Amino acid sequence: MAMHLADRVSATEISGIRKVFDLAAKLKDPVNLSIGQPDFDVPAEVRQAAAAAIESKQNSYTQTQGSAALRAALLAHLGGRYGEKELLVTSAVTGGLVLAYLALLNPGDEILIPDPYFVMYKQLALMIGAKPVYYDTYPDWKVDSKKIESLITDRTRAIVIGSPSNPTGVVYSRDELAAISEVLKRHDLVAISDEIYDLFAYDTAFCSLGDLYDNTLVLRGFSKSHAMTGWRVGYAAGPEELLQAMTKFQQFTYVCAPSICQAATIEAIKTDMSRYADEYCKKRDKIYEGLVSAGYDVQKPGGAFYIFPKVPWGNDSSFVETCIANNLLVIPGSVFSEKKTHFRISYAASNETIDRGIEILKRLREQPADHKTGSCGCGCSCGN
Repeated sequence: MAMHLADRVSATEISGIRKVFDLAAKLKDPVNLSIGQPDFDVPAEVRQAAAAAIESKQNSYTQTQGSAALRAALLAHLGGRYGEKELLVTSAVTGGLVLAYLALLNPGDEILIPDPYFVMYKQLALMIGAKPVYYDTYPDWKVDSKKIESLITDRTRAIVIGSPSNPTGVVYSRDELAAISEVLKRHDLVAISDEIYDLFAYDTAFCSLGDLYDNTLVLRGFSKSHAMTGWRVGYAAGPEELLQAMTKFQQFTYVCAPSICQAATIEAIKTDMSRYADEYCKKRDKIYEGLVSAGYDVQKPGGAFYIFPKVPWGNDSSFVETCIANNLLVIPGSVFSEKKTHFRISYAASNETIDRGIEILKRLREQPADHKTGSCGCGCSCGN
């Protein structure tokens, strides 16, 4: 007997990243340039703070909005940048996105998201019956404020800005964000600014949309900057009414971020992670220069730890399947986009892994034409 499931199940797509993991399950020692997780560990002092929290029996629920100690530490860290008197500790930035969508969007409402986008921007909208409307940033990943304004309708409720971006690595300049803020002011829209990669801005100083536009929900966390991906701690700062609504929904979803991790995050705030940003800037240069020398069409990312090259032949799925057949894990671009022309590389990996990945990509770029079209009969997953 078939189970009757909610319509939102079929409306929501299975993660393409998970599909890559499934395809790669049988690979031995793969060259993994797929996962968006730092290759360094959580700093020792943060790990020690978590252990101390366990031993001191800080194992209970905290307040829904986060422990008083952590909220005070975060407010001091922000220094009143956004005029906040309060903030909400979330279950990472992804938890903050869920709460923000629940608080802002009714079924049928529209939310503007960039294309390419982080996968949750689209799927969360579909899950709750809202409509994602894409502002196209191809081919250079830059945002056009006039293009954004042309997409606004009487159903538009919010816009998502991701800078530095997953998957493209683009970092928006202060001037670009100022132009966007003028459009948002004219239409009185809420902005959701995903700033999880704020540590990783390499060529220009990081600027938050929250510095320029009051009606901005700033979402930040510690998963990427401190390698705390499994700890699930983030925070939201912004309009008080929106934060109160998000706190209400957190009561009935996440309850609170993990208490032990909240206690350790107080130590994380004090920990200087700039050396890792410097190392990742060098990794960025290595992967970019390697791809250019191999003949790939690619934009140089300004931040995060991703790069988004154009596939040299075929579409994104066929090319990535060939990469996997050659022991290289990357992600098809259509996981992050309505187009099938690019693929995502994460260079959050060792230099040796990056070098091995470049060599494989160079070899695949240089394959003969019959191999690219899938007529070679070689069993390489190229299309036969």
